[in-house]
Amino acid sequence: MWNSTSLRDMLGLDLVEWLARRPQWRAMGDRDHFMVAGRTAWDFRRYEDVDEQWGTKLLNNPAVQNMTVLILETSPWRRANFAVPYPTYFQPETAADVAAWQDKVRGAERSWLFAFAGAPHPWQRETVRPQIFQQCGASSRCRLFCCGAKSGPHSCKSPGAVMRVFESSDFCLQPRGDSLTRRSTFDAILAGCIPVFFHPGSAYTQYTLHLPKEPERWSVLIMHTDVSERNVSIEETLAKIPPEAVRAMREEVIRLIPRVVYADPRSRRVDFKDAFDVSVEAVIDRVAKRRRGDG
Repeated sequence: MWNSTSLRDMLGLDLVEWLARRPQWRAMGDRDHFMVAGRTAWDFRRYEDVDEQWGTKLLNNPAVQNMTVLILETSPWRRANFAVPYPTYFQPETAADVAAWQDKVRGAERSWLFAFAGAPHPWQRETVRPQIFQQCGASSRCRLFCCGAKSGPHSCKSPGAVMRVFESSDFCLQPRGDSLTRRSTFDAILAGCIPVFFHPGSAYTQYTLHLPKEPERWSVLIMHTDVSERNVSIEETLAKIPPEAVRAMREEVIRLIPRVVYADPRSRRVDFKDAFDVSVEAVIDRVAKRRRGDG
């Protein structure tokens, strides 16, 4: 991503040239093709040939402007791009595996009102993280898991440690990561922990294929400006939610689990629709509509 722009763009240009030679491409061009990218859209949307600018310009190539792209984080202004869930460490084989996991997190003892697992990110000046660290650290009802260590039991790279934090909490704070989204959102859902967002672009405008349209059913939104500029208390906001509403929201989160996890690709026993199935079915439906001239 930091080489010269010509070197960074080389593979993308090779791909486009190869596709253009295929007879399948000539039928509808990019309108009936789709691509999966394992990074965020911002890594593929460089606008100028300036070495100091980040990423490649693959998704700005005219030949792929209308291609459906499944990507970890999308640009909300591109209708042909759809965000898909970040992979987690849970890759079940069967619906029974999913049900057993759902029962496990449904019965988890949650002794903390809210939790945050993450690092301070001091280089991001206009984020809510400093206030999260301050408020969570000062609260007796918040579990703060600081991801300072690179490895070991106190590292965010230790899935068991992070999941134990999330499984013991009602709400899990999800500020933006290096970009608007973060994988931790899906770790929280997997743990049956209700996500708390600080910007609608962290989930609501992203994962439209996989998450319900009514965000209040399964999550909480506290605008980052309310916390950073108006000193809104995260604890007081969450504590006002009635217990019966918390239980209903948690159950909705737990119901989401099969839609946001990826089944074990090695298994031949998969018998449920996972995040991959949801994504590909949406692509097929989109292509079918385009062939009919509906989109």
